[in-house]
Amino acid sequence: MNRHDSRVAAIQGLYSWDLNENKEAADVTSFNWIENKKEDDDLTFARLMLCGAIENINEIDAEIKSRLSPKWEFSRVNKVALAILRASAYSLLYQKDLESAIIINEAVEIAKSFGIDDQTAFINGILDRLAKEKR
Repeated sequence: MNRHDSRVAAIQGLYSWDLNENKEAADVTSFNWIENKKEDDDLTFARLMLCGAIENINEIDAEIKSRLSPKWEFSRVNKVALAILRASAYSLLYQKDLESAIIINEAVEIAKSFGIDDQTAFINGILDRLAKEKR
């Protein structure tokens, strides 16, 4: 596992957590869907992102909502895009040692890999505004 894979795992965990009506964090931090996983720094990083995003979900969602167009309802945000935004917003807000450009680039690349290319500009825009205003 590497940092990119750990970000993907955290995003998958957030997606699962959201789809399953905000089940307990412990249910998704086991990363049962990852084959041949071994405990290492990158899995710890994924767990930190996932738990941190869940613990701070109200603040993170408020930050995302405040950067949406007034015509756009939060409930309309694609669930995969939302998981990417939540994980990346957590990194921007709480992991100050990570570079904003890397966080945003990873979010866009992960969105492309999940097949939501039409959401990349949206994700980039929200995260770029968040980074400029909060860092």
